Amino acid sequence: MKYINVAISGLLFFSTFANAGWQDSLGGILESVQKSSPAQNSEPTQKSSNLSTLDMNSALKQALGVGVNYAVKSLGQQNGYLNNPLAKIELPSGLATTANLVKQVGGEKYVNDLVLSLNNAATEAAPKTAKIFTDSITSMSIADAQKILKGSDNSATDYFKKTTTTKLKQMIMPIVKKSMSNNSVATYYQSFQTFYKANSGLVKNSQVGGLANSFGLGGYLPSEKDEDLDSYVTNRAIDGLMVMIAQKEKEIRANPMMQSSNLIQKVFSAF
Repeated sequence: MKYINVAISGLLFFSTFANAGWQDSLGGILESVQKSSPAQNSEPTQKSSNLSTLDMNSALKQALGVGVNYAVKSLGQQNGYLNNPLAKIELPSGLATTANLVKQVGGEKYVNDLVLSLNNAATEAAPKTAKIFTDSITSMSIADAQKILKGSDNSATDYFKKTTTTKLKQMIMPIVKKSMSNNSVATYYQSFQTFYKANSGLVKNSQVGGLANSFGLGGYLPSEKDEDLDSYVTNRAIDGLMVMIAQKEKEIRANPMMQSSNLIQKVFSAF
């Protein structure tokens, strides 16, 4: 009965209520990548066979630095995620259904505050990801560079996903946890979801499940498959960074002559 009362309380709750220095650091890191490149040639060529391996490797590292800089700066500014339709973090599906009900009973402010918290956590983390990306760039092998250059428009982004995701999660998660702990709705949802997953069998076979279904509220209970909120925000924050890097990668490949680096112009024009 204790579990049932807790679950009912959770159901009723959701039914009625629901730093300037980072830019300098990033610039320094990316500058080190630029300095590792050979002298730039102002004469672009159309034949990749005429390019040296060193030129190709250096041009790609420069281009990746441009992409990382673009992603980190755009998403790391105030409301960088919230105001970006490509990266904005919406509520997870299991919570979005409940949020709509909360709005209908006058709780729109709480829902909006939660969405803001999700996106602010990602924005706070974005500048701190720069070193993880640049470490991946500097450790890239010649074989990786050639594979990326000859690959599709998002080959570089795929490389980043493979080499940085684990470290990004480890770095971003604590920031998200801290931010979510300061939001009362997020805290309550986390607690209720944890309880539900631990006691899902009991809840489904009790009067709670029948009560929820009889009032058309079955969809407002968490799903056993739902990510916890901290993991959800962390994964969406990484997705946003990758989307922005992919956007810049595609732009560089499509219009290499628009880049300020002569070496990028030379190498990417040949592919």
